[in-house]
Amino acid sequence: MSEFEKDDSVVLSDEHSEFDGQTGTVTQVMETMFGDATYTVSFEDGQEQGVPADQLSAADEDEE
Repeated sequence: MSEFEKDDSVVLSDEHSEFDGQTGTVTQVMETMFGDATYTVSFEDGQEQGVPADQLSAADEDEE
């Protein structure tokens, strides 16, 4: 079961990513063969693919 759904607003926490700390939108959810989910997250100036759920947190809806 995936933690996030398509079109959810999420904040990326990955110090190796140029999008670290940015809020983006989940554009694709992919199940791995281990039953985990990885996500493609779209940002204003690009996207990050294969993001594990533990690097994402729900964005505050108030920020918009």
